[in-house]
Parts: sequence; structure tokens; C-alpha cells
Amino acid sequence: MKRSCYCGYVRKDSIGKELTVCGWVHSRRDHGGVIFIDLRDREGILQIVFQPENKNIFSVAEHIRSEYVLRVKGYVRPRPEGTLNPNMPTGEVELVVGELEILNSSQGLPFEISDYVETGEEIRLKYRYLDLRRPVFQKNFIVRHKISKEIRDFLNEDGFLEIETPFLTKSTPEGARDFLVPARVKHGSFYALPQSPQLFKQILMVAGFDKYYQIARCFRDEDLRADRQLEFTQVDLEMSFVEEDDVIDVVERMLARVFKGALNREIKTPFPKMAYSEAMLKYGSDKPDTRFEMLIQDFSAQLQNCGFGVFSGVLSKGGVVRGLCIPKGAALSRSEIDGLTKFVGEYGAKGLAWMKVTAAGAESNIVKYFKDEEIKIILSKLEAKDGDLVVFLADEEKIAAQGLGALRLKMGRELGLIDKDKFNFLWVVDFPMFEWDKQERRWQALHHPFTSPKDGEDETFALTNENAGNIKAKAYDVVLNGVELGGGSIRIHKSQTQKQVFNLLNIDEESAKEKFGFLLDALSYGAPPHGGVALGLDRLCALLIGEESIREVIAFPKTQKALDPMSNAPSEVSEKQLKELGVRIVIKQANK
Repeated sequence: MKRSCYCGYVRKDSIGKELTVCGWVHSRRDHGGVIFIDLRDREGILQIVFQPENKNIFSVAEHIRSEYVLRVKGYVRPRPEGTLNPNMPTGEVELVVGELEILNSSQGLPFEISDYVETGEEIRLKYRYLDLRRPVFQKNFIVRHKISKEIRDFLNEDGFLEIETPFLTKSTPEGARDFLVPARVKHGSFYALPQSPQLFKQILMVAGFDKYYQIARCFRDEDLRADRQLEFTQVDLEMSFVEEDDVIDVVERMLARVFKGALNREIKTPFPKMAYSEAMLKYGSDKPDTRFEMLIQDFSAQLQNCGFGVFSGVLSKGGVVRGLCIPKGAALSRSEIDGLTKFVGEYGAKGLAWMKVTAAGAESNIVKYFKDEEIKIILSKLEAKDGDLVVFLADEEKIAAQGLGALRLKMGRELGLIDKDKFNFLWVVDFPMFEWDKQERRWQALHHPFTSPKDGEDETFALTNENAGNIKAKAYDVVLNGVELGGGSIRIHKSQTQKQVFNLLNIDEESAKEKFGFLLDALSYGAPPHGGVALGLDRLCALLIGEESIREVIAFPKTQKALDPMSNAPSEVSEKQLKELGVRIVIKQANK
């Protein structure tokens, strides 16, 4: 018997036809001598019927259990009146079985194959092949396939070339996060798995390929969270002879195509743009969630001379005072407000000042330190109303921004202010090119050291320790609903500018040659102006499908402990393998 179609494709127009379908037994019911089985495949579920008149087949069907693999042949008929299931696409029809073949049996299951399974993630990942049978996962990966297909189709039609870059490459300056692969042919040397195809895609531009893309596997040895995995997939693009708006235009058109093709939804383009400084001020984040207001306000100028010593003391040391209005927050108890104080403390904040807003003005133990005019300014800027709670952080700018930004998101979720049906896109632009690392007392690239400065790369450009903090980068991040989908930049295409950047970052000439010599050489052979972007495919899929964790859209993810319970990776290897690689394992004993 050759399969005619998927179970999920059978509809009213198939009534009277003889069909062969294959799948897994989702459920089995015995009603008055008639056996009903819901047969499941990747496209859906079809009810099949075994009638007692067909004694041979019926006797076999009596022994069928969940997750048996069947092939059945029969005719399609309408379901009897009163038994229709409007919640299933196939709910108006059923297949009466005339021939049956049990392709395989199944032992008892460690958990139910259901969208509502409550089994822990560790067990689900151990039996991932069963977990992936669940209809919700089948749908997730069908949508992921559609998203990837739309991306490829769009880029192919737009003149991009799909080119693969190496998995085995050279370790990067962020080497602590590289996965290293020992080289059998050169003992003591190592390849690194790529955290990004960055250098190779720039080399492809030097080589003249003009428009490159790759749906690339990348690897990063880092602690795992809901939006992190050791291995992940990114949509990687690079183009020559472009500026920022050219790259942004391609990404917007590509995402519009993805939404229309995979979800049948229209998204509005062009996306709004927001400067990094505005995002950090108003949202406390470089990936702002713009689905709700509740904006942060800065009061540093207005409260410079206020009588509250905590604020004036911070301001005198170059810090900031920023505030946030929590709607109806005056109803929070003192212990609940203490909980908010503890929450912002996780971001380095030393305390949280607050005022409850009343019809008469404001109430708290700090109100007495402020002039009436100062209170009016605070309530006006925050548009605070009777029953609201105003909270303040006085600290270094970065701590104040991050603390209030995190608190804004927390309260937005808890108060139900976020419209989960919205898709709010945003470009964050005008990033600082460098940020000062106080611990190491040196400049670091905010994105990566290959990003071009806004001031350009002409002969007059000079980069110094004195002006580094004022230089903006030709960088851009695309944000969706408070999640960074990806980022990119126009790259440095002149070796002299690249050397200046390396010098500022304390990468001396010898180190630069050792780590990036091939790139610097390439830039000296007529490199064109070029730029690109990398989007996280796993994050994009999770957001479009509505999953909280990217593990739900990755077929075989690792746990938060970086383990694969199904294959037991990572695992030990034999002494013979280690010897061939010239590797010896030294196990450090814990201090007793």
C-alpha cells in the first residue's frame, strides 16, 4: 500500500475516495464494539474506524496501543451527525479501514504525546524523539521551515549568493568563549568553531562576490539562558558598495516577506529608528520594548540642588537621578515595594526611592526634602496620576538605566500593559563605537572592532583616547518586542583605520598580525566599502511562533547545564583518541 496523502490533508472533498494513510496512534477508543483510532502524522490527525464486520482486521485492531505505527487503507465517509469535531481540520470526516498493516509497535511511554504534557524538560530532552512527535512541535518546525524558505527565496531573488564559510577556523580575541578542536596533524594547535562568519564574509566582499548570505551555524561556549544555546543559527548577510540604509532596507523587505509567507501577516515598513542614547534614557535598554509606554524620565538637571542628600550627593559625583511611574502602584504594600528595591539591587542599584501619588500631591518619607515646584516637575514629567507610584534610582548612569529598564519590563508584564498580539519592530542606531571598561581601564568595542566610525575613513580621521568616547559607530540593531533579533554595521574597509582601532583597543601590531593578519592583508588589496547584518534565526522563530524559549524551536537543544540528555553529550573519549590528538587530560582536585 502506497501512502495517498497525509492524515491532516483529508477533507470533505475526499468523501467517497479510497485512501491510504500512515502514522502513529495518537489515541484509541472502543465504543460499543466499534474501534476508533486517531492516527497522527506531521500534518495533523485523522479519525479512522475499525468495524466488527471485518473480523480479521478488527481482531488485530483490538491489540493496537498508543504510538504504534500503522498503514491503513479505506474509504472516506462523513462523520455521523453529532460526532463532528469543529476543532480539527479533519473533524468532518473519518476513514473506514479496509486494510491494516502494523509497521511497528511501541513500548510504554515515559510521558504522554500531548500538547499539554507537564513532564520536566530533562525527561523530555532525554526522549526528544518522542517530545518532537507532539503536534505543537510538529507545527513549530513546519513554521521554522517556512521561515527559512522565505528567507532563502527572498535573498536568492534579490541577487545574493549563498556561500558556505568554514567551521574549523582560528580562535578569536574572545577565545574564552570559543569551542576548541585539537588538530591531529599539528599537535599543540587548535581550530576554533566559529562564533560568527564575520571575518570570512568580509573576505568574500574583498573577493568581489558583492552580495553574500548564509544560514550559518555558530558556536559559543557560554552560560545558557532562554535565548542562548551553545550552537545556534543566524541569517548572515554582507553587501558591498552600501551604506547603513541599504542594509536596513534589505532586512526590512526580507522580514516583511517572512511574515507574509510564513504567517500571512502584514508588517509595516519602514521600521522606526531610535538613537541608542534615547533608548537607554527612555527605556533603560538598547533593545526597548515599545509595545507599552511607561517611559523613564531624567531629573538630574531639575533636582541638582534639591534638599534630598542621596540625590544631590550622587549628582555631585557625576551620576544621574531617573524616575519611573508605575500605574496604580500606590496600592503596593511596603513589603512589595521592598521587593522592588531588592529587584533593582540585582542590577547594582543601592536603593530605590519612592513617592505615592495622591490627589493632593505626593506622599512618602522623602517628600519633605523637595520643594513644591520640584514635586510638580516630577509628577508632570512622569504624567503621574492619583494612585500611581513614582520610583527613583540615583546612581551611575548605566546602573540607573539598567535597573529602571528591568523594573519597567517587570511591571509592564505584571500589570498586563503589553499587547502580546503586537509585533513592534525598531532599529536602534547611533551606537557609541567604544565603551570604557572600568575594571580593565581600557576602551572596548561596543559591537566588534571591525565596525566603521560615523566620521568616515578619510585621511583626516584620527582616533585617540581623548576622542574615543565621542565617536559614533555605523552600527544598527533590529529589535522586535524588546528582543534583539540581530545587529550589523558598515565595516572598516581601509587597513589604516583598522590599525587605529586595534591600537586604541590595546591590540598591538604583533597581536593584530597574529590574529587578523589575513584580514589586514586583504584590506590592503582594494577592499570595497561593505557592510552587513546577522539575525538570530532561533530568536526570530521563537518570537513568530510565540514561544518563550528558543529551545522550543531547536530540534535538539542543550539543557541549561549545557548537556544533551538524549545522546549523553559531552562524553569522555578513549585514550587512543587523545593520544592521536596529542592531548592529555589533567583533572584538578577540588580544594579540601
